[in-house]
Amino acid sequence: MTAMAGTYDELLDAAIQHLEDLKSRGVRHVVVAAETLAALAQPITGRDAPPGRPEPVSPPKTDEPAARPYQKAISQSVAEQVALLALPGEAPSAIAHPQSPVEKAAAFAALRERALACVKCPHLASSRKTVVFGVGSIDAQLMFVGEAPGADEDEQGEPFVGRAGELLTKIIQAMSLRRVDVYIGNILKCRPDTPGQSAGNRKPTADEMATCIPFLHEQIDLIRPKVIVALGATAVEGLLGKTIGITKLRGTWKTYRGTPLMPTYHPAYLLRNQAMSEKRKVWEDMLAVMEKLQMPISQKQRNYFLKA
Repeated sequence: MTAMAGTYDELLDAAIQHLEDLKSRGVRHVVVAAETLAALAQPITGRDAPPGRPEPVSPPKTDEPAARPYQKAISQSVAEQVALLALPGEAPSAIAHPQSPVEKAAAFAALRERALACVKCPHLASSRKTVVFGVGSIDAQLMFVGEAPGADEDEQGEPFVGRAGELLTKIIQAMSLRRVDVYIGNILKCRPDTPGQSAGNRKPTADEMATCIPFLHEQIDLIRPKVIVALGATAVEGLLGKTIGITKLRGTWKTYRGTPLMPTYHPAYLLRNQAMSEKRKVWEDMLAVMEKLQMPISQKQRNYFLKA
């Protein structure tokens, strides 16, 4: 019994640590599925009860419906999670509930307007031509996240429209999808300024990413994709805070805000490295994504970028 109690406490500590880690990375709330809450609301009986916790005692019958055992504790637990994730000075937000299509579209339009008017990074606001909010279906099951707009994106106001974007479009089409079927966004909504340079790009700073990523969090929470693909090391760093290198991380499933996340190479990397083996690595990552989404995969698709 002591060993079981220790395991339970360790799991509880790990859960609390995970929530604190999310808070430190700017996460403002957690979304709990309705079916999860329903399961938690069920009475905990002897076999499932944590060590040391007594089985619930049936309350006496009254004319009023009795509350389920532990319902109050569960509600407090959820409220504590929300409060834990609230930033200093910010009122805890309620857990998101499913929205109607009209409500969802309105919320997304309002979010877009706020992003377009954002001037939280004065140096970026003064140098940008446009705010590159994102593009695609707000009901997409698949979401691609890059690092930041480049010159072409800043000019057109749409992510991934340059040479790397053209390659990403080909990858999406090879998956039997269209750009309008997925959602494409970036960690940063503005092109990083390049003082003294007439061309070229620079990596977003940690502060810039931390300032802008709440917009991406809201996009993810509204779209609720089934899978997220992080394109390149900077996108992975911005999402997961990991800097161990995309080479080691790509192809391994992670979880971001409760959603399966697949790190892979940025399309720009494939433009620099045309080796068939590198193209195959990215394609294997996309095959894993297709399998996760339960998409049909033809034998032709499985054989893309394999040596003859």
